[in-house]
Amino acid sequence: MSPIAYLIVGIEIGFWVLVISGLAVRYVLNRPRLSALLLAMTLVLDGILLVVTTRDVLVNGATPTLAHGIAAFYLSVSVTFGKRIVRWADERFQYYVLKRGPRPRQLYGYEHARYNFSGSMLYLLAYLLGGGYLGLLIYLIGDLGRSVALLRVLGFWTVSLVIDMAISVSYFIWPRRPESESAD
Repeated sequence: MSPIAYLIVGIEIGFWVLVISGLAVRYVLNRPRLSALLLAMTLVLDGILLVVTTRDVLVNGATPTLAHGIAAFYLSVSVTFGKRIVRWADERFQYYVLKRGPRPRQLYGYEHARYNFSGSMLYLLAYLLGGGYLGLLIYLIGDLGRSVALLRVLGFWTVSLVIDMAISVSYFIWPRRPESESAD
């Protein structure tokens, strides 16, 4: 595994350590400012990954690998979905760990469809940000032969976006129903 791949894994682990620590500090120690600082540190991790991967390719002259492409994907998804991920973790932390707060709701019907469609729009934004970054790297490298791995990531990511959008739209046509209704 390349050093960039190890960095991605380390940053993903760090992301979840900061999120869980931030929630624990908020609810167990009742320190909302420290919690906000820990949660904001996830952006610092993203910045480190962006600088290191960009420097590796543009300054060190490394041939971009799948890991460099995944870094762009991870960064853009982390930035666009970050708030939503923290909210999701917050609801579950309160309910399952602290045993307080409402049970996380299951969404059905058009509410579920709208929620998924908003997620698809965030994914589209992530695609535009990450794809734009990859496009810029490819342009700055100036050698398509060296950029094959980045182009492959863009291709796979494009297919994944189209599938995600199709699934999201399908929920408007065939809305998700509660288990008791779907058996009828």
